[in-house]
Amino acid sequence: MTRVLTHATIYTGTEKITDGYLRFDQQIQDLGPMSAYRPSAADETVTDLGGRLVVPGFIDVHSHGGYGFDAMDGEADQIDQMVTKMTANEGITSYFPTTMTQAPERIDHAMVGIKAAAAKNPVIQGIHLEGPFISPVYKGAQPEEYITAPDAKLVDHWNQLAGGLVKVVTYAPENTNPEFEHYCLAHGITLSAGHTNATRAQMQQSRASHVTHLYDAQREFRHREPGVTGHALLEDNIYTEIITDGFHIVPDMIKLAYRLKGADKMELITDSMRSKGMPEGVSELGGQKVIVKDKQARLEDGHLAGSVLTFIDAFKHIIAFTGCTVEDAVKMASVNQAREFGLVKKGRLAVGMDADLNVLTAQLDLTATYSLGREFHPDK
Repeated sequence: MTRVLTHATIYTGTEKITDGYLRFDQQIQDLGPMSAYRPSAADETVTDLGGRLVVPGFIDVHSHGGYGFDAMDGEADQIDQMVTKMTANEGITSYFPTTMTQAPERIDHAMVGIKAAAAKNPVIQGIHLEGPFISPVYKGAQPEEYITAPDAKLVDHWNQLAGGLVKVVTYAPENTNPEFEHYCLAHGITLSAGHTNATRAQMQQSRASHVTHLYDAQREFRHREPGVTGHALLEDNIYTEIITDGFHIVPDMIKLAYRLKGADKMELITDSMRSKGMPEGVSELGGQKVIVKDKQARLEDGHLAGSVLTFIDAFKHIIAFTGCTVEDAVKMASVNQAREFGLVKKGRLAVGMDADLNVLTAQLDLTATYSLGREFHPDK
């Protein structure tokens, strides 16, 4: 079915069209100002948006779960259902299910399940392997007993089980070896420093080009040691994830990162766990009890355990916390992720790109999502 959205404020990822139209089926066929719009002779459904916003579909490269499900469960039907809910309720049109530090056989099971889910659901564009190659000093909510040194053979094993879907691995560069980094880069796997106690000097010697959840679970910056956070903020080649729930990082520190790093190398993530979209109460992460209260997910010892942040709220918050433009928020929600991870048909609105887009009100509330042209609406 061909659809046309008219009288929309369109943020393409490279420009803003104040009163525009967009024609698409599975891919975008045409777009531009309303002055250039011509009805098609073919049958098509036309929707007048009355000035509502159209932005590229969101890309979440770090999320463990939501809506009662977790990627580590390894159940393809459940992962498919979870991702579909994320698309409808949050505007996520590309998604990397994220694993965590666990026994190797648990990660095996997750790889197989995610691969099967990806065969059902094209929103799944990759896998983020978070651990087990991390530092116990900054383990966060990752169980220490399963932490191990970076191992190229293990990554190869998991990547083969996943059908080559592993796109990013979080690791501690201070514990790594050249073989591990070489394997990842040779197979198109981005090296992300996270849950790490690396010094700036160790970061400079590593081949990491990405930092997992900036500020969180990493050596912080101090006046005599910039650490992982300082390195990420100083180096132009580093992409930085950021959780904008207001709890993992207070708004002023998000604003500081935006001012120092800029919109071109920051990426919004949710780092969400299975309790997202569920009532508050007791939940679970990697076999650990989690208590969800006041929009925060914490272990029994009080440590934050992922988030219950939705991506649409992450998008709203980055604008509210930093004062950035919608154009910059679009970069951090879609454009940067597509560029970094080679999602060549994603992240922007242009002729020939996949029809992945969100319709928002002036208040940035999500009203509709199109994923490869298929229409979704938030649950009521």
